[in-house]
This record gives sequence, structure tokens and C-alpha cells, in this order.
Amino acid sequence: MFTITPPRLRKRLFSLLLPSLLLCAGAQAQTAWPAKPVTIIVPFVAGGGTDIGARILAQRLSQMWGQAVVIDNKGGAGGNVGLELVSRARPDGYTLLVGNVGTQSINPTLYKKLSYNPDTSFVPVGQFAELPFVLAVTPSLPVKNVKELVDMAKAQPDKLTYASSGNGGSPHLSGETFKIATGTKMLHVPYKGGGAAMTDLMAGNVDMIFASVLETSGFIKSGKLKALAITSKSRVSAMPDVPTLQESGVSGAESGSWIGLLAPAGTPQEIIDKVSQGLRQAVAAPEIQQQLLAQGAVAKGGTPAEFAQLIAADRKRYARIIIDNRLTVD
Repeated sequence: MFTITPPRLRKRLFSLLLPSLLLCAGAQAQTAWPAKPVTIIVPFVAGGGTDIGARILAQRLSQMWGQAVVIDNKGGAGGNVGLELVSRARPDGYTLLVGNVGTQSINPTLYKKLSYNPDTSFVPVGQFAELPFVLAVTPSLPVKNVKELVDMAKAQPDKLTYASSGNGGSPHLSGETFKIATGTKMLHVPYKGGGAAMTDLMAGNVDMIFASVLETSGFIKSGKLKALAITSKSRVSAMPDVPTLQESGVSGAESGSWIGLLAPAGTPQEIIDKVSQGLRQAVAAPEIQQQLLAQGAVAKGGTPAEFAQLIAADRKRYARIIIDNRLTVD
């Protein structure tokens, strides 16, 4: 009769149980996320609307997860530097991306060559804010409303100038959309960043800008800029007395931006779900909504699928403007 000795029995049992033990360990490792600080890449320099919104979110997520959530600004090439970095990051949930309408919906058509695949490099996690834009002018420009601005532009084609944070970004395309809707001709003056554009606008070196309420509200309240209209469909609480373009007699010129979270492709679905759930909880918090509103942003939650649909719809919309106007960035 064959008898298994105790040591051999233990070895045999261990070999049989090893796959189950490894599976349990893997599941435990996944449910333990995050076990260390999470880095959120903002593909722009600090101080812009996307950066400010991301920092509000990061503080809340850090409190919820019990881990530091660190903002890392990697600006350059219209956001493409930061996106390339995230596309090459380990897909373990510890490197996330804050994207906006420019990086996710405009750049894929605007740039002829990208160092990442915009269709396969990232997984949408969820939107968390809308950034309404405002049409603001330098105080020295002798107009009080949109109608007077349009009349001046039509009377003096290509004389009025509008600044932007760079070629092909959402502020630039907002200006192009406005020109199409009003039948006007104005000159675009691109800058390397929103800060330089704002400085020149306040100095009167350019006439107007289309930029987020978040970026401009402080300058408008201090009288350094003059707000003519909100470019979104509805007025914003941060500037309740400023009418929309529609209310000002201009149809079909709605524009603006949004911000949301994405992860490197290949990130486990369990982690995507946990980040998405945390994102929706953060956006639903009244204090977060108030912080965003105070900055001129509007809290906006949603599922990964809804965010993917938003990215695709805006990509189709802006592709038409880019192609029709032959806009390119090398």
C-alpha cells in the first residue's frame, strides 16, 4: 500500500492550492488600490482652467482615497507632450491624465503627426466639469455689446484682432466659430499660452479673446477686461449679468471646453471603475460644485461611456472647422 508522507503531502497540497492563492493575492492587490500616491498629469502649464479644475478634483480624491493625489504639469505642443507621457505610462492606475476638448477632440485632426494613437492610447474614465467661455475685450475697445463688435468688424474687415493660447486650441476655434456665425473677418493672434495672451489683451495690444470664465473672471471683475457674452448655451453664475451669444443675437456660435479623466490603455477595468466611481462622488459633493462654480466652471459627472461619446461628438464637430479652414500645426 502506497503511503504519502506528511512533507510530501504538504508539498502536494501547496502545489494544488498555489493557483488559487495567486488568484486571491491578485484580487486583493487590485481591491487595495490605491496603495500609494496617484499622479494626475495635466498637459498644460499651471494656472489655466484645466489645471485649476484638476487641482480642485485632486484634493477631493486624496481625501476620499486616503492617498496623496499629485498634480504634475507637463505642458507643451498643445498638450501632446503630456499625452505622450501618459500613453507610455504603466497602466496600473497610478498615472492618470486630465484631458480637455483640445487634447482629446481637436488635436487628433489638427496635428498631422502624433507620437501616440489618439484612438487606442487612452481609456476615458469620466468628465468632471464644463468650462464655459466668455468673449472678452480690452477695455479700450469702444464697444458695449456683441452687436457693436460685429458692426465694427464688418465695417473694418481684418482690422480687429483676437488672441488665443495657441494655434488650433479651443479658444482659437471658438474665434473661428464666431467668425463663421457672424460673417466677419478678424485676425487671429496666437500666443504660447493663455497668460501671455491675457497680458497683451489687458495692455490693449489685441482686441479680444475667447477664453474660459475660470481664467478671465478675476480680470473682468477688476475691470481689466470687459465681458461681452458667454459662449455656452446658458448664462453662468460667476457672471450672471453677462448674456449668452444667443441672447446677443448670434446663433450657432456656442463653444467652450470641458475637462475629464483618462487612463493609459490597458488599465484594469476594476481600477477604471473605482476611479470613475470616485470621480462621480467628488463631482456630486456640494462643496466641490461650489468651488468649481466660484471659478466659473460647472460640475458635470458621467460614466466612461458618456465621456467617450462626448469626445467623439466634439471631435467630429471640430474636424469640420479645422478641415474647412485648412488649419494645421506641424
